[in-house]
Amino acid sequence: MSENIQAAQSPSAPAAKFGGRGLNIGIIVAAIVAVAGLALWVMQLSGGLVQTNMRNLDSWGLYITMFMFLVGLSAGGLIISSVPRAFGLKGFGGISKVAVWTSICCTVLAIGFVIVDLGHPMRLWELFAYSNLGSPLMWDIIVLGTYLVLSIIYLWATLRAEAGKVSEVALRAVSVIALVCAILVHSVTAWIFGLQQAHEFWHTALLAPWFVSSALVCGTALVLVVVIALRRAGYMELAQENITKMAKMLGAFILVDLYFFGCDLLTVGFPGGSGTEIITMLTVGPLAPFFWVEIIGCALAAAVCFVPKLRTNLLVVVASVLAIVGIFCKRAQLLVGGFQIPNLDFAGPMTSSTVTDWTAGMAGAYQGMVYFPSLLEFGVVLGVFGLGALMLLVGLKYLPLKPVKSSH
Repeated sequence: MSENIQAAQSPSAPAAKFGGRGLNIGIIVAAIVAVAGLALWVMQLSGGLVQTNMRNLDSWGLYITMFMFLVGLSAGGLIISSVPRAFGLKGFGGISKVAVWTSICCTVLAIGFVIVDLGHPMRLWELFAYSNLGSPLMWDIIVLGTYLVLSIIYLWATLRAEAGKVSEVALRAVSVIALVCAILVHSVTAWIFGLQQAHEFWHTALLAPWFVSSALVCGTALVLVVVIALRRAGYMELAQENITKMAKMLGAFILVDLYFFGCDLLTVGFPGGSGTEIITMLTVGPLAPFFWVEIIGCALAAAVCFVPKLRTNLLVVVASVLAIVGIFCKRAQLLVGGFQIPNLDFAGPMTSSTVTDWTAGMAGAYQGMVYFPSLLEFGVVLGVFGLGALMLLVGLKYLPLKPVKSSH
């Protein structure tokens, strides 16, 4: 009997359950979805971005929303991986390599959505050939590329350190640089929006810390979902106390993020302020479903994270999913809402392609003007996420991401 107990507790016993036919089927399905998305993107290239529902008044849509969302997922995963090592704290049971790999996958997808949104891949070359280094857009492209390279170097350094070929001092230095870059990439992404004075909902100094706090929420939630699923599948061993610590940390990040949101809403919505239209649009207007899903979902997630009786693995996964959905809703209402209430009246030309119903006159044309993605946009987004799933599963199968004794 003691031999059976030792076998059940050995690191190799649960690992044998992972993989096999189920993993191969997952890889094949993800590859098919990615190829289908690629075909839809080719269709978009052939017909142009007019096939989407983006127009002059809503020049950014689902693609840039996903870009913001995935940068947050990526930065959050790398931050919770690098912070313990950077400050010499106790980690979370060897999840570092898995967290960094999920971060790399999310970063690749974020860059993919930028390419898709440009309309043609050759415009990526034009972005560098005719770049304006005074533009926050260019800052973000540079920082995002640097961030991806640093994430790969950080994963490589972690693997080499486990093999005894990279010192702890060097690994700690890399983790500090990666941590700074992770915070910077989200701050620069926020400045793309926050520095645009023509959009009421975006022009706030609070946007950068708000983006970082959101990244910590969804990044931590994503890592929790992944590691609980991998532990369930037998890929890795992880003490329950580590999941409890991450769940409590997720709850704290959610409260901080809601606090920032509340501060911003109070500032713009205070009687006599200029942002009462924003409050109306979010709470009872066309973006109200996104607003209330975020607020209620994040509140429920925080309750699960802080109440011990509710902190079961199943409910922690549910809470993590609610937190991720809540942050996506925040990204959606931020991007779409920013186009609805301009600071400058009639800032762009009015044509039949800029309004929902141009035959109804000026008032009817702009009434209820809210962007909603086309089916083509949804298909391309699904294909990009198929690519991300393919990268994640292939990495779990072929890369040495399982925790070893030194990684704890």
